Amino acid sequence: MKKRMPNVSPLFFWLASFFVTCLLISNIIAGKLIQVKGLVLPAAVILFPVAYILGDVLTEVYGFKRSRLVIWVGFAASAFMSLIFLLTVALPHPEFWGNQEAYTVVLGFTPRLVLASLIAYLIGEFSNAALLSKIKIITGGRWLWTRTIGSTLVGQGIDTLLFISIAFWGMLSPSMLVGMMVAQYLWKVGYEIAATPLTYLLVKWVKNQEGLDTFDYHLRYNPFSLEVEDESV
Repeated sequence: MKKRMPNVSPLFFWLASFFVTCLLISNIIAGKLIQVKGLVLPAAVILFPVAYILGDVLTEVYGFKRSRLVIWVGFAASAFMSLIFLLTVALPHPEFWGNQEAYTVVLGFTPRLVLASLIAYLIGEFSNAALLSKIKIITGGRWLWTRTIGSTLVGQGIDTLLFISIAFWGMLSPSMLVGMMVAQYLWKVGYEIAATPLTYLLVKWVKNQEGLDTFDYHLRYNPFSLEVEDESV
């Protein structure tokens, strides 16, 4: 029997595309360090939390299965982008072109940083989506802030811990590693809390536009499946 193609609305497409765009830009600008009131942070903290907010909206409105698909698309896009950057930097250049060093500094990701970023993103995002989905069922769809903030506390915690540990272990002192983790974690969580009113507005608008409010009852939270049709027990 021929399988029915799942419906994908234009709004879902735009939200998913913006999620992936925020993720890719965050990876590119992560090498730039910024200083905010004495805190030294990667520039990615400006935009990366937006990807988490969009992930919350996708899971809240469309459910874990659709959110899972977008997470994997983001992972594939990030891996492909990193591979092309590494290849481009490694290719020989003519002697008269004097920008190789600058190009390498900006786009020359080390394999260790790429690995750290991909692992942290994948585990952090899936933790965030699954927890938000479960809390929504427990609360009966009430108190949106409990699941957007609660899932972020866990997801961003895992993401920050894994990324900094994998990327910088052995390169920085334990005290510096802990300091970086705490600073980035507090920034990301604070960002999410401050954006809660905007998240409420966006969720309400998307639900009204789509006429959809998904509850993932009896769902197998299998992160490795790409099915978007019913997989209830």
